[in-house]
Amino acid sequence: MRIEILVTGDYPGDGKPKPVAFPDPASVSTERGGMRVIALETLIELKLASGMSAPHRLRDLADAQDLIVTLKLPLEFAERLDASVRETFQQLWRSAQVDSADGSG
Repeated sequence: MRIEILVTGDYPGDGKPKPVAFPDPASVSTERGGMRVIALETLIELKLASGMSAPHRLRDLADAQDLIVTLKLPLEFAERLDASVRETFQQLWRSAQVDSADGSG
């Protein structure tokens, strides 16, 4: 079993400085169903920043797109994200707009 420890202030993906960094969990968590979880905006920002900066982390971009689809996030959700990841969110959102009735989604 592999265990990863994420340190507040470190950077997702390639580990190089960027506008999105791992936050202090206490500042971005919320209670849901009696458990403390990371805020959705922060989770998506981290996933996008990771996938954008590290070619071996494409799963993070797919995770972000899965959240867009599963939670039916609107395009306007991008405005709640750091400016550095907004365009990628918008691109993933647009590519996720497939009519599942045609069998392609």
